[in-house]
Amino acid sequence: MSTSGSPSWLHCAHGADPAADPVGCRGIHVPDHTACLAHLTDADRDAYLAGLTPGASIDHRGTTFTESLLNALLNAVRDPATGHPRFGDALFDSATFEGAAGFESATFEHYAWFESATFKGDAGFESATFEDTALFGSATFEGAAWFGSATFERDAGFGSATFVEADRVGPLVCAGRVVLSGAKFGGPVTLSFATRRLECRRTRWSSTAEIRLRYATVDFAHAVFEYPLTIAAEPDPFVRANGRQLVDDPFSCAPDSGVRVASLRGVDAAHLVLADLDLSGCLFAGTVHLDQLRLEGSCTFDTAPPAVWRRWPPVRFTERRVLAEEHHWRASQPGAVWGWNVAVLGAGRAGPMQLAPVYRALRKAFEDGKHEPGAADFYYGEMEMRRHAEDIPRSERGLLTAYWALSGYGLRASRALAWLGAAMLLTIVLLMASGLAQDTPKQTATGTVPAGGGKVTFEIDKDDPQNPTGNRFTGERFEKALNVTLNSVVFRSSGQDLTTAGTYIEMTSRLTEPVLLGLAVLAVRNRVKR
Repeated sequence: MSTSGSPSWLHCAHGADPAADPVGCRGIHVPDHTACLAHLTDADRDAYLAGLTPGASIDHRGTTFTESLLNALLNAVRDPATGHPRFGDALFDSATFEGAAGFESATFEHYAWFESATFKGDAGFESATFEDTALFGSATFEGAAWFGSATFERDAGFGSATFVEADRVGPLVCAGRVVLSGAKFGGPVTLSFATRRLECRRTRWSSTAEIRLRYATVDFAHAVFEYPLTIAAEPDPFVRANGRQLVDDPFSCAPDSGVRVASLRGVDAAHLVLADLDLSGCLFAGTVHLDQLRLEGSCTFDTAPPAVWRRWPPVRFTERRVLAEEHHWRASQPGAVWGWNVAVLGAGRAGPMQLAPVYRALRKAFEDGKHEPGAADFYYGEMEMRRHAEDIPRSERGLLTAYWALSGYGLRASRALAWLGAAMLLTIVLLMASGLAQDTPKQTATGTVPAGGGKVTFEIDKDDPQNPTGNRFTGERFEKALNVTLNSVVFRSSGQDLTTAGTYIEMTSRLTEPVLLGLAVLAVRNRVKR
């Protein structure tokens, strides 16, 4: 809430000046009084605090707390059984804490609202327990923000909060969402959260940052950072300052502690490092400088669906890394096969024209990381998007389709070898049927003896190969056809006697089969090189 105007509650108005400050103190009235807690008389304040019990609900919106006043309030609600403060509803919206705010080990049984509050000293919430929603939206933390070992049993809202000097937040456990959308971090900071979801939409970092997570799904859309920022999955439980592990009981039934990224749209990825994250559902379209993204550890992507045989014609997709947006696009096409994931609400629409440059940028990122086999998958995706794009000429689409069908864009050795085997088999059959001569042509020598004797000149001629007749598919003819075909694969002439048709068959074979062999070798190289 803005402090420039009059608050919505009945406020203290202490120190109001029609010229300088017509509102005065914005602290809410203490029940049955006309002043806030800070401006009550000592007797009235002591009487009010004496009437509080552990678990009491309090409302001190807009109140200014000195360190001693806050300690007096905390002591009034301290549970003698545990020795720690215990609140019911706690409303501190727009409050100002001038000294250290020591809420360590406090329990908030209901709402804990600190929206637009200002912490001028250190804010201490270590080991605090929030049993209901906790809101720190638009709050300002001018000093440290200690939330180590804190537990949020529902959502923790820090939307539009400002962390001026906080160097770390957490490790904390949140069973719901941690909302940092619109928040600002002024210095180097480490965030450590075990939470179901982390929202950092339009969050701004003005220095280096490291975000270490467990169990979370991260929405990082339109976040802004000018310095290196790392998002990493933490495989082991966080460790407290005392060396003990932080217990994350709300996630005891979770299958694993993996971290998933939901969106990087609108992010400038030039300084972004992702480590050990699940990117299978991540939306990349609209990310800037994606080619400079650094992927460390085991970052996984979604894959193409398995073969679908229960339809005609059957469909089989080669296993490869696939972006979530391609899943959404293919699932939206008429006649889409089972296995492509449908877009969730708010995912937007991205077609081949938008996805081709995304695949191209990720391919370069993998190549720069010396991960050539991984880059090959994104090259395949780029070519697929180009082939399906609506803005390419028909001739180019036909060329790309042929390249895809023959060798999977030079990445599927099995496909090229299958075509090579089929071409060789066809060549053998055609040669046996009409390419090999019926018999080996015989050489004939003719000459004329001069009448008076003398030198005899002979002319040696060879009969033209005769087209085959009778049984053409014999073992001998198969051996000859195989010899011709194998020599054609390595671009050599076999020297066999061929008919006119056989000559053209051999020429065609010597043109196509070495190309298919080369595509197979290229595909193997693209898969194994580093």
